[in-house]
Amino acid sequence: MMSAAQSQTTLESKLEALQCHFTWDLDPRRYKLFHLRYQLEDIGTEEGNSWLGHIYNLRGFIQYKLKLTEYAQSLFNKAAEAFHQMRSADEGPWLVVNYGNLAWLNHHLGDQAESQAYLTKIDALMNKYPSPSQDELHPEIYAEKAWTLMKFSGDKRQLAADYFQRAIKMQPDMVEWNTSHVLVLARAFKHSNTGLEADMLEKVRIAKEQDPENLYLAAYYLEQCGKKGERIEDEARELARKVLRNPVSSYSGMKPLIMAYRNYVSIDEAIELAEEALENHPDERYLKRCAALCYKWKIIFFKDSRPEQSMIVRAITLHEEGISLYPHSSLMKEIALANIYAKSNHGQAEAKQMYQELLERDLEPPEKQVLYNHYAKYLVFDRKEYDSSIRYHMKAAEIPQQSFFRGNSIKVLEKIKDKNRNSMCREIEEFLENLQEP
Repeated sequence: MMSAAQSQTTLESKLEALQCHFTWDLDPRRYKLFHLRYQLEDIGTEEGNSWLGHIYNLRGFIQYKLKLTEYAQSLFNKAAEAFHQMRSADEGPWLVVNYGNLAWLNHHLGDQAESQAYLTKIDALMNKYPSPSQDELHPEIYAEKAWTLMKFSGDKRQLAADYFQRAIKMQPDMVEWNTSHVLVLARAFKHSNTGLEADMLEKVRIAKEQDPENLYLAAYYLEQCGKKGERIEDEARELARKVLRNPVSSYSGMKPLIMAYRNYVSIDEAIELAEEALENHPDERYLKRCAALCYKWKIIFFKDSRPEQSMIVRAITLHEEGISLYPHSSLMKEIALANIYAKSNHGQAEAKQMYQELLERDLEPPEKQVLYNHYAKYLVFDRKEYDSSIRYHMKAAEIPQQSFFRGNSIKVLEKIKDKNRNSMCREIEEFLENLQEP
C-alpha cells in the first residue's frame, strides 16, 4: 500500500505534468499581475465573447497569485460556465486547462481529495477527446496556451504564434484563433512608423474578412492602412458609429480607432469621439482612459498651438481619475500627468515634484526603465537640462531588460554621439561600447 508521502509525491508529479496556468511559467511580478488584471477586467464579460472562458481562467490565476484564493475559485468556476455557454456542451477538451487550474488550486488549499478528483476528470476528458494529431496537445489547449502567453509575456509572442498555428492546423474552422494568431504576429511591428509589411497587412485584411464582427481588428487594419498612406477618414468615421453602438470593452476597437484618428483624421476629432463615448457611458473607466490618452496626445505631441487652460484642466481630471481607477497599475498615467503639468502655464512645480516622488518609489527594473526614459525626455524638453537627460537615458539603457524604452534611450544616445556636439560624447561612446546585451 502506498504511504501518505508517496501518495503526495505522486499527486504532485501528476500536477506538474498538467497543461494549465500553474505550469506555464508565467511571469509572477506584482506590477505585471495588476496590469494584466485591469486589462482583463476592461475586456468585459459580454455574452458572445469567444474568449470569455479563457479570460476567467487567466483572471482566476492572477487572483491566486495575488493571494485572493476565494475569488480565484469563483473565477475558475465562471470559466467553466462560460465554456458551457459558448460551446453549448456540458463537457469537452476546452475544460482540460480549467480543471488543471482547479486541481492546482485545491492542492494549494490543502484539499488533496478534491485535487485528485479533478485529475481524474482530466484523464477522462483526454481519453474521450484525444488530440487529432499524435504527439501534439489538443488544439483547444494550444489555443488557450497561445492566448495566455500573448496576454502575459511580450517576449513569448513568437511561441504564442507557434501554438496558435498548431491549433489552427488541427482545427481550422475557429475564426477567433486565426484572428488572434494574426494579431500576435502583427505585434512585432508595434513600434514601426511604416506599419506592417505587405504580406502581413494582407494577412490582417483576410482575417478581417473572415471575422467581420470584430471591430477591434477592423480598427487596427484601418490604422495600418493609414500608415501606408491611404486616405481613411470616411471609413474611420463610419467605423466610429459602429464602435459607439457596441458594448464597452477594450476589445470594442476604441483604442486602435482613436489612434487611427490621431494620426490620419484629426486629433480634435479623436477627442470628440472619446468624449461622445464617455457621455454615453460616463462611469466606464476604460473610456476615461481612452479620453485621457487623447488629451495627452493633444497636449504633449501636437505642439502647433498652446493648449487652452480648460483642456489642461480636463486632461488633469481624467488622468487623476485614471490613477484612482487603476491604483496598482498607474505608473504610465502618473508620468503622463507629470508631463501635462509641465506643459501648463503654472504646473512646472507640480511636474517636478511628481517626478521626484516617482524616482523615489520602489519600482521593478522594467518600471524603472520606463520612468528613466520618460524622465530623460522631460529633462531635455521641459527643463533644458541636457547632461542630466543623458545620464537618465544611460540609466534606462543599462537596465538589462529588452524593451521599446531601452531601445529608444540607446537611439537617443547614439544620435547625440554621432552629432558630436556635446561635451559628454566621449563618455557616451564608452558607455555604449561597454553596454551589456540583455
